[in-house]
Amino acid sequence: MTTPWFGLHLHSYTQPGLAPEEAFERTVAQAKAAEAAGFSLATVMDHFNQIPMVGAQDEPMLEGWSVLAALARETKRVRLSTLVSGVTYRNPAMLAKLATTLDVISGGRALFGIGAAWFEEEHAGFGFAFPPIGERMDRLDEALTIVRGMFAQERTSFEGRFYQVRDAINVPRPVQAGGPRIIVGGVGEQRTLRIAAKHADLTHWFPQGLDVLRHKAELVERYCGDIGRDPASIERTLAAPVMVATTEAAAVALLDRIPAERRPHMRVGTPAQAAEALRPYLDLGFTGFTFNNSTYRTLEQIETLGELLNLIGG
Repeated sequence: MTTPWFGLHLHSYTQPGLAPEEAFERTVAQAKAAEAAGFSLATVMDHFNQIPMVGAQDEPMLEGWSVLAALARETKRVRLSTLVSGVTYRNPAMLAKLATTLDVISGGRALFGIGAAWFEEEHAGFGFAFPPIGERMDRLDEALTIVRGMFAQERTSFEGRFYQVRDAINVPRPVQAGGPRIIVGGVGEQRTLRIAAKHADLTHWFPQGLDVLRHKAELVERYCGDIGRDPASIERTLAAPVMVATTEAAAVALLDRIPAERRPHMRVGTPAQAAEALRPYLDLGFTGFTFNNSTYRTLEQIETLGELLNLIGG
């Protein structure tokens, strides 16, 4: 069984008492605190505006791949990824080059997170086309075919409906053999999970009822069976369904930061109580859990999450 691990998702650059131009240094401090607490992953959003579930659209937002490159020089051990890049924002060959560059800069610590994209207002504001969901899914499948090819070989050609690359050269090669592991984000049953079964090394989902998550896991297993892939080769990760608070007032404050539709699936308690609440998810096969820096803003809070990680065997 894979040892459970934690990731810190750095999706907010708005921190109390800090000016926007100070946001990156705080982000570095949070990533380093997570690394010191035993976390295995630090991720950023691939958005150009803040998203509604986190804050106001006009809040400060840094470009994700640039932040990851900088974090690669500021950290030593944590893996680094977007969670996740939108397929509509960049040519997939360019994305493969960005991920390869990050892998080289970080000494082999890059992951490659991607999804079908969803934030229509951001697309309109920045002039990105926002095709219907079916086309975005088709683009995601094609993009991942290109990315996997460029990770695996020096030259790649692909002729698809939406993307074409002709003898695309990817040198230097990724440090990791075969390139960074691929995270596919999303839980759509008809397309996203099929694409994950085909391409992903990891899936990333949001908390839902255990029966719902079990159903989706069974779908991935079925889709893997359809193409002759071992479903055990895909690691399941989840935005953490637990929150750590040592007082009732702190618990209320934490829950207030969670979107209302997700609160029924969240459990709040001490590190020991949170560890117990994570057991059913571990039993269901989830091994990675991500926590947000908009919830755990202080370095002390991140350190407390390290206590939880130790309790579940990380």
